[in-house]
Amino acid sequence: MADPAEQQPVDQAAELEAAVREAIEACGGDPVDAVRALIVANAMLEEELADVYAKASHGFLRGRRVQKREISGSAGAATSPGSRRRDPE
Repeated sequence: MADPAEQQPVDQAAELEAAVREAIEACGGDPVDAVRALIVANAMLEEELADVYAKASHGFLRGRRVQKREISGSAGAATSPGSRRRDPE
């Protein structure tokens, strides 16, 4: 029997592939439309997160705020979770 630690990456990869297929199918089989829809959904989540940060108290955040970074070539400001930098404290 396979070690559970070895099985987990395979399961995650299979889940990712299933999610990719599902996203493409939801957009009528067009991968470009699927990417577009995912970018729009991500932008909406980014706005929601920015709203949460705006409503969170300074004390709760201990002075840390997330900066938005403009991505060149995009119509509006967009970020990805990995592209965020924290303000200096």
